[in-house]
Amino acid sequence: MRAADFYTGIVAEAYGPLRGEVVEAGPYLDLVRAEGEPALELGCGDVGPFLELVAAGVDVEGVDSSADMVRRCREKAAAQGLTAAVHHQRMEDLALPRRFRSVYLAGATFNLLPDDATAAAALLSITRHLVPGGAALVPLWSPPPTPAEQIGRVREAVTEQGRQARFHVVGEEYDADARTRTTHVRYRLDGPDGVQEADRDWVMHWYTDDGFRQLAEDAGLTVEHVEVPADDERVVLLRRAGS
Repeated sequence: MRAADFYTGIVAEAYGPLRGEVVEAGPYLDLVRAEGEPALELGCGDVGPFLELVAAGVDVEGVDSSADMVRRCREKAAAQGLTAAVHHQRMEDLALPRRFRSVYLAGATFNLLPDDATAAAALLSITRHLVPGGAALVPLWSPPPTPAEQIGRVREAVTEQGRQARFHVVGEEYDADARTRTTHVRYRLDGPDGVQEADRDWVMHWYTDDGFRQLAEDAGLTVEHVEVPADDERVVLLRRAGS
């Protein structure tokens, strides 16, 4: 299941409140200050750094493959009195009229691309949308199998609409050779109109260090720096040639 299909319906409403981590805006604001504007966030959704950067006065645009997430992001921007350019496109098929000095993904969004071929297309899209000399920041994650004790454990939260959201892992396939983890999850929303449920396959695809470097070079990007926050995490700074 692709991200465009995953983050739809009740999942779009429940995802933010149920999200296990908060992606801080600071590193992405630092990137834009260092590399310049305009900036582009890929996979902006309706939570995360994007609207914080807009509120800070940064010339930044957002892209997401989910129509529901794009709608929610626009609604949140309007509620905050912000003018935000948010586009409904897949990053591997990106076709924007503008070119950017800074491109970034917040969190492990790049891992939602299901295979190397899609990742290669996305990196080509990034190259095409960077000005010569522009930079892209790509966080990567190599996910472990979900611990057995977490399967079936219910996570709960209340959405902005006041509905009770629930989420749990039903099962999982972990293919180390294909570098792919497919986690079967179930979302549930309880509200005045009754109960709604949605089953989704959460696909995460990861990369070896050399494999990602080769994909980037094939797309015309150079790996300039790699930060290693943890053994299973990389934050890769890519640069397009030129000045």
